[in-house]
Amino acid sequence: MAFQPHNFLACLVGVLMGNLVGVLPGMGVMAAISILLPVTFSMPPVAAILMLAGIYYGAQYGGAICSILLNLPCHPPHAVTCLDGYPLTQQGKGGTALGITMMASFVGASFGITEMIFFAPVLVRVALKFGPPEICSLMLLGLLAGSTLTRGSPLKGVAMTTLGLTLGLVGSDALNGTERFTFGLLDLADGIDVVALALGLFGIAEFLKSVNKIVPLHASRAKLRLRDMRPSRADIKAASIPMLRGTIIGSLCALIPGTGPTIASFISYATEKKLSKTPERFGRGAIEGVAAPEASTHSAVQGDFIPTMSLGIPGDAVMALLLAALTIQGISPGPQLISDHPDIFWGLIASFWVGNILLVVLNVPLIGLWVKLLTVPYKYLYPSALFFVCVGVYSTNNDLFQVGETLAIGIAGYVLLTLGFHPAPILLGFVLGPRFEENLRRTMLISRGDFAVFVERPISAVFLALCVILIGTQIYLKWRKDSVEEPSAPAPIFDS
Repeated sequence: MAFQPHNFLACLVGVLMGNLVGVLPGMGVMAAISILLPVTFSMPPVAAILMLAGIYYGAQYGGAICSILLNLPCHPPHAVTCLDGYPLTQQGKGGTALGITMMASFVGASFGITEMIFFAPVLVRVALKFGPPEICSLMLLGLLAGSTLTRGSPLKGVAMTTLGLTLGLVGSDALNGTERFTFGLLDLADGIDVVALALGLFGIAEFLKSVNKIVPLHASRAKLRLRDMRPSRADIKAASIPMLRGTIIGSLCALIPGTGPTIASFISYATEKKLSKTPERFGRGAIEGVAAPEASTHSAVQGDFIPTMSLGIPGDAVMALLLAALTIQGISPGPQLISDHPDIFWGLIASFWVGNILLVVLNVPLIGLWVKLLTVPYKYLYPSALFFVCVGVYSTNNDLFQVGETLAIGIAGYVLLTLGFHPAPILLGFVLGPRFEENLRRTMLISRGDFAVFVERPISAVFLALCVILIGTQIYLKWRKDSVEEPSAPAPIFDS
């Protein structure tokens, strides 16, 4: 499946587009996948998913390039790579840092793919025992994890997830067909389109936020030769163990909904600094500070596909969009995916190997080209991107209403970003909301309105207990942070 000509071409286009998106600041993975999502409507399901997945993990390679060479973290997972990658470039070891990055990326991705091969079928066998109460509790855990483990305030994450759940209610009721929250507009009878929501939140909103940012770039540092990217034996020896530790940390984070590659990279970097005998080197050009977070990022990116494909539970916003892409193709991710659509599941896994090898081969000669593209002025980049956003939305249903819908969502998303509300949990709540509601109502019908069914069934009770632990942990961390920051009261002064 992976080597069929049209599938191989889709994988190649995906990783190339992902590489380009990873290098360009402001052009996030969500925006790229959202723009190209309408293109996949006329493609075979396997080729469509291979292209979108290639964009996702291909962007991680590109993001490391400008982080190391230019101290420009185009994407959150690579922010920590700047701490030691850019000092290495200033020391004339930028090529060595890129060479270690390529090795760490391939090792982390390979482990993530292997993890998917062995863990996904096991999860499927367990998932076959899930009924509506278990699915409802699991989705509740995913919603809470996705909202409380995002960057910034957990309360803001919960608020954004709740907003996403509310937006998912717009349209017609799945059971009785009653219109909800349409305000008399027939165009909203089918609900808010996921492409319009994604393009507005992660396309237009990000463009509006970044349009006036001008970053001085020094593209001359991108003039690297092939031999400059060959690390020495000492560098490989120093990076090997941190690379393995980062890979394991990333794979574990991938199994927890809501963590994703960003949290995995920061955890792995903090772990290496804690375990190092010379922690003072970190931040000044330690090769371990590049190897560990990059390995964890790629391991987490590949591992994110495990809960998405096996259980139908997206770990982050990108996975939620890929989940929507599968749904648009008429395919329901979940326990039956491997048996009902083995071509998609195993073709996707095989394409991961192919795509990662292509990325290693392509990145060496193309690094200079990617960095040259960073010099494109914003006044040309953003109007072009917005044009393709409008074309992509209109081509979905040939409906101008959705173009206006995308613009309104984009302006609202920009306001939320300005106020410090990250919009990623909105998409998570929007995608999971209807399925959560469906299983909740089905459970209530089966149990005749008795909520005790959620704690009487062991698997459901475990998920609910994890929800309580997650909420309690967040409350405790907030209380502890406030108690540490609260200034101590001055000692009373008494007259003699």
